Amino acid sequence: MARTVAQAMVATLKASGVKRVWGIPGDSLNGFTDALRRDGGLSWEHVRHEEAAAFAAAGEAALTGQLSVCAGSCGPGNLHLVNGLYDANRSGVPVLAIAAHIPADEIGSGYFQETHPQQLFAECSVYCELASIPEQVPRLLEAAMRAALQRGGVGVVIIPGEIFLTEATAGAWPGAVRRADSVIRPDDASLAAAADILNRAERVTILAGAGCAGAHEQVVAIAGALRAPVVHALRGMEHLAYDNPYDVGMTGLIGYSSGYRAMEHCDALLMLGTDFPYRLFYPDDVPVIQVDVRGERIGRRVPVRVPLVGAVKDTVDALLPMVDAKADTAHLDRMTAHYRRARARLDRLAEPGRGAGPLHPQHVAAAIDRLAADDAVFTADVGTPSIWAARYLHMNGRRRLIGSFTHGSMANALPHAIGAQAADRDRQVIALSGDGGLAMLLGELLTLRQQRLPVKVVVFDNNALSFVELEMKAAGIVTYATELVNPDFAAIATAAGLFGRRVERAEQLEGALREALAHDGPAVVDARTARHELSLPPKITREQIKGFTLYATRTILSGNADEIVELAHTNLRQLDRE
Repeated sequence: MARTVAQAMVATLKASGVKRVWGIPGDSLNGFTDALRRDGGLSWEHVRHEEAAAFAAAGEAALTGQLSVCAGSCGPGNLHLVNGLYDANRSGVPVLAIAAHIPADEIGSGYFQETHPQQLFAECSVYCELASIPEQVPRLLEAAMRAALQRGGVGVVIIPGEIFLTEATAGAWPGAVRRADSVIRPDDASLAAAADILNRAERVTILAGAGCAGAHEQVVAIAGALRAPVVHALRGMEHLAYDNPYDVGMTGLIGYSSGYRAMEHCDALLMLGTDFPYRLFYPDDVPVIQVDVRGERIGRRVPVRVPLVGAVKDTVDALLPMVDAKADTAHLDRMTAHYRRARARLDRLAEPGRGAGPLHPQHVAAAIDRLAADDAVFTADVGTPSIWAARYLHMNGRRRLIGSFTHGSMANALPHAIGAQAADRDRQVIALSGDGGLAMLLGELLTLRQQRLPVKVVVFDNNALSFVELEMKAAGIVTYATELVNPDFAAIATAAGLFGRRVERAEQLEGALREALAHDGPAVVDARTARHELSLPPKITREQIKGFTLYATRTILSGNADEIVELAHTNLRQLDRE
C-alpha cells in the first residue's frame, strides 16, 4: 500500500529517535496528524497555545540533547510558534518545526490565513525552506533535521497542507537522521599563542558558560593548573557550579560580587564556551583568550587576543599540556574567600524573616532547593525567578536548570517544564514561575492535567512585574503599569483538577512544598512574596545610584511615599552588603 508524504515523514522521525510532536491540530496540518494517528508510534502532545508547543519542544531538547519536534497549522497556527522557536534557536537546542502552509496554488493571492513563513522563521532558525512539490520533502526534511542537530538550533520545513496527503516517492526518504559527533580543536600555533599568554600572566580568571557541557573535568583541570578562579555565566551554572574548588559564582546583573571581582582583578581572561553579553562586566585592557565551537561568536563582546575555534573539551585537552602549572595561589585565595563571604550573605538573606507579611523570595527559593530531589529538573521564568534560581539552587551534576536565559522571554518556565516532564515522566520537574509569566500562558495548567504531567509549579506571587520595576527604579523612573491584580493561583489549579496550596506566611511554606512534591500529579504552590525585594547586582554604577535617588524623590513627590517606606522595610536586612 502506497504511503503518503506525511506517513513517510512520521517514519523518518521515528527512525531518528523522535518520541513526540508538540502542537495544536488544524486543517492544513490534518494530513500530518492523521499520519501520526495511523502510525501510533509517536505521541501527539496537545497544548493550549502553539507558543507553549515550541517552548515545550525546547525544554525537551534541552533536557535530552536529542531532536524534538513541534508543528503548527497555516497562518496564525505556525505564527504562534515564533517566540518559542526564537528561544530554542538562541539557546542552541535542536528543534524541528513543521509549519503547514496554505494550498500551494494559492500562495501569493492573499488567501485566507496566508502568511509568508519563510520570511517569518528566517531569523529564528538555522534552516528554513518551503517544499513546493512533494518530491522536495525528503531532502528538505533531512536537511532541516541535520541543520538542527549539527548547528544546534531550529530547522523549519514549510509544507502546503495538500502535500501531506500526496503519495510519497518510493526510495527517496532518509533513514535515521542522528547527530554526528566529532573532535573539534584549534591548530597547534593558536594553542601555543594562548599558552604563552596564560603562562606569563599572574592572575588568570576563567569565565565559563554553556559550552562547557560535558567538559567539567577539563575546566577544573585547567583551573587547577592556572590557579584560576572560575566565574560561570548563568547557562554554565549547571555544568560547573559543583565539585569545583575554583568556583567563585556568577557575574553579571544577577550574579555575585565575588564573580565580578574575579573578573575585575585578573591580568588575563580565559573564556570557555560562553558568549556572556554584558560588556560592563568584562575587565579593561587585559588579554582575552576565547574558546568557542562557533568561531563567528568570538570577539562579539570584548576584544580577543587569541581566538580558539573548537569544543571546550577537545580544546582544553590539547591546551593543558602546553600550560605551566602555577604555584602562586594569592589571586585564587582572595577570590574564593570573597566568594565564601558573598555566599554567606546570600544565605542569611534566605532566612524566613519575622512577622506575618509576604515571604522573602530568597527563602522560597532556598526551601525549594533544600526539598527538591538530587536529580530534579528546574525551569525558571525570566525576571526575578531567574535571579533566585541562580543564587539559591545548588547543582550537583545530576540536577538541571532550563530557562530562556538568552532570548529572555516571559512565560517560559511552565512550557519548558512540560517538555522536560514529557521526556521523563518519573523525574521531578519543578517550575519556578513568576506571577506575570504564569498568567501569560495560564492555559497550560490545563495541559498538565490533560497530559497527566506531574510538574510542580511554584509561583513567586508578588502582584507585580517586579523585575521591570527594578529596571525602572535603577533608571530613576516612577514605577508605572507594573501592578498585577492576581487571582488565587492555587484555587485556579484546584478548579482545574490540580493540587493547589496558597502560602501567605513563612511557617506554611515547607509543609505546602512537601505536600506538592509528594503529590502524584501536577501541583501548584502559590507563594505570596514581597513585592519590593531588591536583588542588587554585584556592581552598582554611579548612574544606577543616581537613578534610584531620582526614583525615590519622584515617587515621594507623586504622592506614593508609602512605596518607599515599604521598600525600606523589606530590605533593611540587606544593609550589611559588602
